[in-house]
Amino acid sequence: MAKIDETEYLFLTTRVRSLENNMVNHERMEMMLESGKTEDVIRILQECGYTDVSAASMESLEQSLAAERQRTFHEIAFFVPNPQVLDVFRLKDDYHNVKVMLKSIIQGIDGTDLLTESGRVSLAVIQRGIQQNELSGLPSKLQAAITEAREVLSATKDPQMADTLLDRHYYGEMFDVASKAESSFLTGYVRISIDTANLRSVIRTQRMGKGVEFLRSRLFSGGNIDVNRIVETAASGASLEDFYGTSLLREAAAAGSQATQGGTLTLFEKLCDDAVSRYLATARYVPFGEQPVISYLAAKETEYTAVRIIMTGLMAGLSRDIIRERLREIYV
Repeated sequence: MAKIDETEYLFLTTRVRSLENNMVNHERMEMMLESGKTEDVIRILQECGYTDVSAASMESLEQSLAAERQRTFHEIAFFVPNPQVLDVFRLKDDYHNVKVMLKSIIQGIDGTDLLTESGRVSLAVIQRGIQQNELSGLPSKLQAAITEAREVLSATKDPQMADTLLDRHYYGEMFDVASKAESSFLTGYVRISIDTANLRSVIRTQRMGKGVEFLRSRLFSGGNIDVNRIVETAASGASLEDFYGTSLLREAAAAGSQATQGGTLTLFEKLCDDAVSRYLATARYVPFGEQPVISYLAAKETEYTAVRIIMTGLMAGLSRDIIRERLREIYV
């Protein structure tokens, strides 16, 4: 794999380091929790650069987070030397929009409020392609994903099966884009993300009491850990903690094993996300290059999750300790 010219990232790295100062770090999250008031949370978010923040409803909160996410992408896109670095993160929105639109058609509902403008492909182009069944204006991989998902929905009327198929295309394209970006750090991020998705599939499959073939259909290639080895381990009943013992997912696997015995998934889900954060944290020691940019983009995703957990928790009247247990690690 060729190496990215890190000097091209000198300015953007400096910019990102500055932006990190305004992120919702541990101290700010604690301030939000200690206050316990949504108006104080909104004030802190505004100080961090969020605009038009609202907690009037879940819908308004999601719109605020979507607007911040789009603003972040726009700023990075203006300076990033290699757009494929950003595309790895924007891909998720393309596939999210496809899922929402296909479900809206099959279920006869209006999912407009769930759509986002933060993807690589214009929302209008995706809407037109799906509604008019004219996909020529879309990237080839997205065309293939939509075509296959339509066929699955037509044959089964099962949105979950269609979602799994779209996720397979998403992770596959995510890996392809990262590979073309020629960044080993970005590829490593994608690999640990796939490993995490696969571990989640293992735990959910075991909790549902499903068999090996069901699990295999829910696993994705491209991670650090071979899919066949995962299936063999799950089928044998071997310890997941031992299987993942040398990886960043050891703690998550241990918590997942407990969850299969009837425990909560809350800690397991948190530790899965924390494993990805620990991988990204190595960028702290990189003076400049694509690594700090990639870590910043991923940390912003964790930030949105944290804000959502805090705000929804406060709106639901949950205690600070319960909310705190659900918060993910953030590297800033």
